[in-house]
Amino acid sequence: MTLPASFFARPITHRALHDRKAGRVENSVKSIQAALDAGYGIEIDVQLSSDGHAMVFHDDGLDRLTAETGPVRARTRAALEAIPLTDDGGTIQSLETVLGMVAGQVPLLIEIKDQDGAMGPDVGALEAATCAALENYAGDVALMSFNPHAVAVCAKLAPQIPRGIVTSSYQAVFWPEVPAETRDILRDIPDYDRVGACFISHEATDLDRPRVAELKAQGAYIFTWTIRSAEAEAEARHIVDNVTFEGYLA
Repeated sequence: MTLPASFFARPITHRALHDRKAGRVENSVKSIQAALDAGYGIEIDVQLSSDGHAMVFHDDGLDRLTAETGPVRARTRAALEAIPLTDDGGTIQSLETVLGMVAGQVPLLIEIKDQDGAMGPDVGALEAATCAALENYAGDVALMSFNPHAVAVCAKLAPQIPRGIVTSSYQAVFWPEVPAETRDILRDIPDYDRVGACFISHEATDLDRPRVAELKAQGAYIFTWTIRSAEAEAEARHIVDNVTFEGYLA
């Protein structure tokens, strides 16, 4: 399995081309349209609605980006689609809506957010919803998740879609919900071959990890998150095949 060349032709916007001060919040229609207008690749996140739909939203809770509170997965698709995004003017969208909007114009990198809560095996519904939405999508697309169990489910449900693992240094301060033993395991990226991945997207400040070099030598494509300056981009490109960026124009 390989990634289409489009994934390397232009940098990839992190949660689309968002700029909250300009009235475009992450993963919103306005941010996605801005990325399309600029010709950038687009990375988006999906969470699960209570009635089994993949919704384009990063957080598992509503409070940071809307005036509502509580978990995304406690609301139906229709209820979520009615919630305004703070500082944006748009509302939360379903993956189906976003796919219709992107329509193959640029490559789409979809991160499936962990639904287990601790990177464990209690997953499946969001992966099923995401793969179902993609069943008739003709554009260049790839799936990824921090949770290797989620990637493994995608391998079974949609083996034809390229997939990868989002990887990290797993510092305890940033991952308090994940047990230390699990963090120690995931840090070494042991599941790459098991899940049939063809890429990783690795934490930008940890790119000198020997395992990253080992995977690259093995033929893995290397992306990185999140690049926030031209200087950081230039440094990362000594190692990575492409960058996921925000806060400037890569």
